[in-house]
Amino acid sequence: MMRNSKLTTLEEAIRRSGLRDGMTISFHHHFRGGDKVVNMVVDKLAEMGFKGLHLAASSLSDVHAPLIDHIKAGVITRISTSGLRGELANAISHGLMEEPVVFRSHGGRGSAIASGELAIDVAFLGASSCDELGNACGYSRSENAKSICGSLGYALPDAQYAQHVVVITDDLVPYPNFPKSISAERVESVVVVDSVGDSSKISAGAIRDSKNPRDILLAKSAAKVVINGGYFEDGFSIQTGTGGASLAVVKYIREEMIARGIKASFALGGITAHMVKLHEEGLIGRLIDVQSFDKVAAESIKNDPFHQEVSSIEYASGEHKGSAVHALDMVILSALEVDTDFNVNVLVGSDGIIRGAIGGHQDTAADSALSIIVCPLLRGRIPCVVPKVTTLITPGASVDVVVTEYGIAVNPARPDVAERLRKAGLHIVDIHDLAAKATSIIGTPDPLPFGEKIVGVVMNRDGSVLDYIRNIED
Repeated sequence: MMRNSKLTTLEEAIRRSGLRDGMTISFHHHFRGGDKVVNMVVDKLAEMGFKGLHLAASSLSDVHAPLIDHIKAGVITRISTSGLRGELANAISHGLMEEPVVFRSHGGRGSAIASGELAIDVAFLGASSCDELGNACGYSRSENAKSICGSLGYALPDAQYAQHVVVITDDLVPYPNFPKSISAERVESVVVVDSVGDSSKISAGAIRDSKNPRDILLAKSAAKVVINGGYFEDGFSIQTGTGGASLAVVKYIREEMIARGIKASFALGGITAHMVKLHEEGLIGRLIDVQSFDKVAAESIKNDPFHQEVSSIEYASGEHKGSAVHALDMVILSALEVDTDFNVNVLVGSDGIIRGAIGGHQDTAADSALSIIVCPLLRGRIPCVVPKVTTLITPGASVDVVVTEYGIAVNPARPDVAERLRKAGLHIVDIHDLAAKATSIIGTPDPLPFGEKIVGVVMNRDGSVLDYIRNIED
């Protein structure tokens, strides 16, 4: 052990931090469905007798169901996050917590941390490798690497602004661990555990390839919008979502880029193997990565100097003058619902249950030159184009185009885009007609049985309240 080692046990790290009842603890979600840090830490906090804690995670998922018992026991009484899924989301949707969950976009969370609105007392940050002084990152150059996640973009604001930082790793490497994502300057304790996460699950959940004919049709239509929308020229920039149709768009624009001999200057956001491939082919100059969505991307960020990690503040904060989204030309996003005012819901399902995340949806839609929403008209017997969204997540003023298999709707505020798409021969329809078409097929759904209890507060990226989520009754 080196002379100035910060190595200690989890329990001792918690004691050193000065954590007290009622304080705020934070976590990142780069291991997604494979995360082991949140449950490990909160289990220990419960064992040590802590109560009334505010859990501020960048996102929470199915794997965090054990938090239900800690909420019932009063260990966790408040949650701030970008998203909720699985049993935890279901329980909260039914009124588990007395305090409503506060939902922020990734950029909004970064801004709130930087401004002190979301003040973090102790950040518990999982790292794929770390040295004894606390230099940490999301990959490892050692032969003992166990859990790689790539970019630690959502952990960087926590590391920068938290009062106390604890790094938890399963790969302790010799000093100095360079290049580093988190600097030892900000780290007070280093804890070594058996595993911080299952790397095979970082691509679980929202990330999926699709061979569904409808997804392929949507992808082809969305690609035509990208190509003909007015921004597809040499040096353009792009971000795509992680749904099947969004990922498939990359294939079709690749073919057109090669045919026209044009290249993108950068791709932004959560980076996937699809984007890495285009970059390695020379079709994308730079990758700006806030979250590596698969092992290919995680390995790429380790080895490629033109694939760079970016903090969520520099990625998408509306307050940061250097945010990458300010330079973004086009973004392709998915939706659970879109309404006739172009408002989008990506958080609450048609059954009233929270089942998603805001992510960077608000941020990229607001700042990109062209925002494209891709969604089917119906999912089974559920309408996706509706008169009014169940929960407002992204305001319609930020949405330019909605692509469905029954036609493409363009926001009336963008007649320039509508004209270009018409000239390209695309099928442009009124969004009210899409909603009417959905109703004609399945009828009008019964109203959801919402109760009076507020279980969630949806924040806009500027810190204002956009909407409230009420409990769903059985």
